[in-house]
Amino acid sequence: MKRLSVRTRLTLVYGSLFLVTSAVLVAVTYLLTVRTMDNRFSARDIDPEALARLRAMALDGDMSQLMALKADADRQLAQQKHDVLAQLLQSSLVTMLVLGVLAVVIGYLVAGRMLRPLHKMTAAARRLSESNMHERIALDGPQDEIKDLADTFDRMLDRLNRAFDAQRRFVANASHELRTPLTINRTVLEVALASRKNPPETKALADVLLGNTARHERLIEGLLLLAKSERDLATRASTPLPDVVRSALDQLDDPAVDVEARLAPAVVAGDPVLLERCAVNLLENAVKYNVRDGRVWVCTGVQQGEAFLQVVNTGRPVPAYEVAAIFEPFRRLRADRTGSKDGAGLGLSIVRAVVNAHGGTIETVPRPDGGLSITVRLPADAATPHAPPATAGLAAR
Repeated sequence: MKRLSVRTRLTLVYGSLFLVTSAVLVAVTYLLTVRTMDNRFSARDIDPEALARLRAMALDGDMSQLMALKADADRQLAQQKHDVLAQLLQSSLVTMLVLGVLAVVIGYLVAGRMLRPLHKMTAAARRLSESNMHERIALDGPQDEIKDLADTFDRMLDRLNRAFDAQRRFVANASHELRTPLTINRTVLEVALASRKNPPETKALADVLLGNTARHERLIEGLLLLAKSERDLATRASTPLPDVVRSALDQLDDPAVDVEARLAPAVVAGDPVLLERCAVNLLENAVKYNVRDGRVWVCTGVQQGEAFLQVVNTGRPVPAYEVAAIFEPFRRLRADRTGSKDGAGLGLSIVRAVVNAHGGTIETVPRPDGGLSITVRLPADAATPHAPPATAGLAAR
């Protein structure tokens, strides 16, 4: 029953109640008919010819024949009762069956009409997102429980809309208020480093502060990008994943490991900037947490109607039970994974937020020899050619 819809369950309840009520009605009618027939059937209901013979035999004094005819009359009376009751029961059952089927059909239609406001609310909840939070259900009809539920849902949407507006304003203000002083500090420190009048101690201090400022800038950029990625996409465009990966590879700062790319056509509908940041973070993570003379494989393609971006790297072994933790913000698996001077611990968190915003999934598998295989699967755009994937079994390398 838990797997059935509310409409189906209501229909079953309606049909069951009708059948039980009909069965009780048929039983009561049958018993009353039996009682009435027992009280009303008499010798007057016997065949007139048989009754005339009984009278003649009674006058002649033939008692044996009289008893035989009386027994025959009783059998006729019992047969008539049986035939009437059988016909009544058969007609009642057929009528109950026909009306039961009709009651189930009518109950299904009535349940659908009664649940129509709930379907409207469900469709509105699925359709609503941050970009169209201004829409409301505005259900018409009597002030019943369903109308109260719809009005409560609309009031909740009002509160959520105000909360999203406040969040957008906060992100915009934080972006300005946090970046501006750091930019000023970085400019002052760069001027101090470039000046010949400052002693070496001052330049050394400025160099340390400049590194800290750069780290804070990356942290703020990561937090703002994470906040933006966790919201619904405002715009979508057909974005080829091979182009995204090539742009991400260009942004790598002379990686110390060998990066091998096999890029088959794959197009997704999404935000090109966020998708590029997703690819950059995956590649930077694969390069940063690698081993000396390690390797990185990156490939794109289409499998089973989904576009995928796969990044596989060598590296230190990662226990399977710790895989889920690497996508949490600021989570530290080992001392060299988060919180280092080269990152803020938000790279894979941003990847997960971007993938979720695009309606995709992430599959992470530890490699037996160390390192990870991270596969991002996204809904393929209609413009994607159905070509075989560029690589198969990179995770097994």
